[in-house]
Amino acid sequence: MRWQCGRQGTGYDKMLLATAVWPIPFDSYLLRYPDGAEIAPHTDPVSNGRHYRLNIVLKSPRAGGEFVCANPIFETPRIKLFRPDACEHSVTRVVGGSRYVFSVGWVLGRRG
Repeated sequence: MRWQCGRQGTGYDKMLLATAVWPIPFDSYLLRYPDGAEIAPHTDPVSNGRHYRLNIVLKSPRAGGEFVCANPIFETPRIKLFRPDACEHSVTRVVGGSRYVFSVGWVLGRRG
C-alpha cells in the first residue's frame, strides 16, 4: 500500500486498501487532504450501473474540508452516502491541519 495523487489533481492523496470485481464491484481507499487541498465540483461517471460511495471522516481539519453534495442519500457530520455519478460533489479548502477519510465505493446494476 502506498499513497498516490488523487484523480482531481487538487492536492489530495489516496491509498487503495481493497478492491474486487465480484460479487459486487467495489473499492476502498484512505484519503488524505493536506492543508490547502480542495476538490472542485464534479461528478464521477461510470460506463453502466449506479455508483454509490460511503465516506467516513476519520479526522477533520481546524477549518474547511467540508464535503458538499446537493442531494446526499444520507449525511451526518462524519458519514456521507451519495451517488457520485449522479450528484455533483466537492470538498472545500482544508485550512489548518489535515483531513482523513475512509471511502468505500461500489457499482450496482452493472452489465457484464
